[in-house]
Amino acid sequence: PIHLIVTHRQSARLGRTMKLPCPVTSDPPPLIMWTKDGRNIHSGWTRFRVLQHALRIKEVETDDAGTYICKATNGFGSVNINYTLIVIGERGVKFAGNTSTSIRPRFTQPAKMRKRVIARPVGSSVRLKCTASGNPRPDIVWLKDSRPLPDEEGEGKKKRWTLSLRNLMPEHSGKYTCQVSNRAGEINATYKVEVIQRTNSKPILTGTHPVNTTVDYGGTTSFQCKVRSDVKPVIQWLKRVESGDETKFNSTIEVGDHRFVVLPTGEVWSRPDGSYLNKLLITRAKEDDAGMYICLAANTMGYSYRSAYLTVLPDRKLHPSVPSSTSSSLPWPVIIGIPAGVAFILGTALLWFCQSKRTCCSSSSSSSSSSSSPTLPANQRPPVANRDRTNAAPPPQPANGDKDCLSYEDYVAHQQLLLAQGGSGLAPKVYPKVYTDIHTHTHSHVDGKVHQHQHIHYQC
Repeated sequence: PIHLIVTHRQSARLGRTMKLPCPVTSDPPPLIMWTKDGRNIHSGWTRFRVLQHALRIKEVETDDAGTYICKATNGFGSVNINYTLIVIGERGVKFAGNTSTSIRPRFTQPAKMRKRVIARPVGSSVRLKCTASGNPRPDIVWLKDSRPLPDEEGEGKKKRWTLSLRNLMPEHSGKYTCQVSNRAGEINATYKVEVIQRTNSKPILTGTHPVNTTVDYGGTTSFQCKVRSDVKPVIQWLKRVESGDETKFNSTIEVGDHRFVVLPTGEVWSRPDGSYLNKLLITRAKEDDAGMYICLAANTMGYSYRSAYLTVLPDRKLHPSVPSSTSSSLPWPVIIGIPAGVAFILGTALLWFCQSKRTCCSSSSSSSSSSSSPTLPANQRPPVANRDRTNAAPPPQPANGDKDCLSYEDYVAHQQLLLAQGGSGLAPKVYPKVYTDIHTHTHSHVDGKVHQHQHIHYQC
């Protein structure tokens, strides 16, 4: 027979879960046995569990420190794997087996103790937890309304850190306190238990939910329903079927004067105040999701319901916003300024035209009155227009005899005459232009010859 001993040193954090491995295999398979400080570990050690090749310890406490031995045995011998477990507590304090260091008790599962007010209906059950650790290992005492809790049959079953109350009756209502202590100190926690008498009534929807809701197209929203009931109710969500859409659904139910389709419903949550809560989640909302929704709560005594409406806003990609009118897109100074600017330009042009005409005619009149140029016979005057076209119509003369200023009306009449003569090939090619100024210069020489020059200024 072979006897082998292997020793290890292992550490664990206070309140954590850890494993001590025992990797032993043989043929035939060995018999595994775990001991702590010479005592066999069995099923009564609720936080300890022997696995196939390890020992698991849940919620490590300071008094879990010590010496652990995994002994594997078969017909050919045995193997011992020894562990010295050190527990690391708050501020890095280390605890080993048989230590004389004392530490005040502490609750190792405070998250499971947050619900201190518990409401339960008659006939139900509840468990109160006060898991703690310390060095030396602390003791726990349960009190009801400041008096030690009697250990009566059927009322309460006390484990190391948990008090279980079954088949609750109204007289079980009260304040339950756990007192945890060792020589280093004491801590306590109190629970308030309320046992609700059954009234045999249908569920009651409390609060204001569900409420009318608006959601963007493609957005996410939810309805919620809060129900008070003596027993856990069945909560169901329904959506009203619009007239003409009945054929879209395999089955509908009738509530009041309308037909509804049943929607998938999530879990019903129990709240600390004894009520029940359920939510309907709507994701990627579309137009078909809009309409009336109903929260229906039922138990063996009847049902209650409440409705709310969901509005889904239009998809902005399919319905872009269009300005209602031009006036809304232009500021009022622009609307007033454009017509005023046009009127100003037209007025300025008209004033300029009239002023230039008046200046031209007045200067021509004064020039004509002061002129002393000799008058030539008609047969000696050179033609005023194109000398190459003797038959072309001469430009019309002003009514007052002034050759230096033509009115606009005279010019138009002259141009129409030239255009009429264009068919016979006698008139030159004329482009419509406006006379702005005409000057005639006459030069006399000593030999009796007279030269006359006419300057015409055009503006297109």
